[in-house]
Amino acid sequence: MHRIIETCLVFMGMSAAIAEGACGLTTPGAGPLQLHPDNPHYFCFGGQPAVLIGSGEHYGAVLNLDFDYVRYLGALHAAGLNLTRTFSGVYREVPSSFKIKNNPLAPAPNRYITPWARSGEPGYFDGGNKFDLAKWDEAYFARAKDFLAQASKRGIAVEFVLFCPMYKDEMWKASPMYAGNNTSGVGDLKKDDVHTLANGRLLEVQLAVTRKIVTELNAFDNVYYEIANEPYFGGITLEWQKRIAEEIVRTEAGLPKRHLIAQNISNGSKKIEDPVPSASIFNFHYCSPPNAVKMNFGLARALADDETGFKGSADAPYAPDGWDFILAGGAVYSNLDYSFYPGREDGSGAPDAPGGGSAALRRSLAALRAFMQSMDFVRMAPDEAAVVGLVPAADAKGGADAKAPRPTTVRALAEKGKQYAVFLRGAAPAAVILALPAGAYDVDWVNIWTGDAEKSEELNHPGGPKEFPVPPYKEGIALRVLWSCANAK
Repeated sequence: MHRIIETCLVFMGMSAAIAEGACGLTTPGAGPLQLHPDNPHYFCFGGQPAVLIGSGEHYGAVLNLDFDYVRYLGALHAAGLNLTRTFSGVYREVPSSFKIKNNPLAPAPNRYITPWARSGEPGYFDGGNKFDLAKWDEAYFARAKDFLAQASKRGIAVEFVLFCPMYKDEMWKASPMYAGNNTSGVGDLKKDDVHTLANGRLLEVQLAVTRKIVTELNAFDNVYYEIANEPYFGGITLEWQKRIAEEIVRTEAGLPKRHLIAQNISNGSKKIEDPVPSASIFNFHYCSPPNAVKMNFGLARALADDETGFKGSADAPYAPDGWDFILAGGAVYSNLDYSFYPGREDGSGAPDAPGGGSAALRRSLAALRAFMQSMDFVRMAPDEAAVVGLVPAADAKGGADAKAPRPTTVRALAEKGKQYAVFLRGAAPAAVILALPAGAYDVDWVNIWTGDAEKSEELNHPGGPKEFPVPPYKEGIALRVLWSCANAK
């Protein structure tokens, strides 16, 4: 089906990029992940137009020596996903953190590996020797490089998160940067002073580890860097974030490759007022509804829903949230999947944490990625006006005592007159109305849980408003309308 669509797009003159098989390039693997030159709301990855969709473990794949990342990456690849997120090891958690059972970010004693080598002096908080912040652990960098290499083999991009706030004193007192855990004479600070420009000699330690990570990982095309996870907690200042980003840019100026930088903006949605100048990706957490996309689309950068959770362990909120965000115009959906943890790197674990995770959820997100790839999405943009109306369901409940269903929400991407993608969530209307030019169209209603077509038709339309009856659905459904090859005959 996808090859038919590609051929048809070429006939229509819609996508020279797809005709060439790349983002204006002719060879696969053509440089690092980058913003698409024709539409910087999306990516080029492996030389192809891309959105990044993942459902990944709780960020400890590299720093936790008990985590089998090869098995984990194999599971992501088999699921049809192309993104994971991992923390650098500069920050860690402890078993009681956030009540997460089997937390990959809380390694067992002596199973924690960081960019810094252990010293010869005992006294690290949970056993083993303290860290020497002036000495690198080459075993860590070998592990980080192999993680990226294994991800690259499987077509998976890696968001490499450099820093994270110390949410509570327990995290700070577990950090190698804490004075009691290192032999370098730094870190005698309160937790909220760690990520500021007024942290004394610790700043140079942070800049040095940034340079080292960026240098060691420069050869990889499938990595991008987030400056800091959730910098709106724990006293992380914007000035400090800008300084770290400057260090990334300066370091890579003398290296062969340049990589994208992500800035985490807020939980929920927020208008970006003072972005880090070198940031190309803006991350939001728990961004449902996806208002951040509309607020910030004018920045012409990739927008991400970068973490999910706190809505229970069922699949229902998280998979539809992904469809909602991407069909609103987002480029990244990074679901936090608690079914992955040490011993369950295949994703077969039962979530016992603030979020969900399952094979069914991953199947839905893979269907989302495939849905986007079935279109020339680089030429599409959010278009609320593409849907000119909804026909209410005949059995819609009314009256003062009626239990109101969740209101229908509608997201739409469009290249007017050529391709339309619509996502419905909430109460099912009887029909969706689109205004279409005269012509032939291929129409599919897509089940968001399986990716299968619930209903398909070849439409010959005289022009004007057109009603599309909506099949029954669970939580959401997607409509795809493509200008048909028949118009090229």
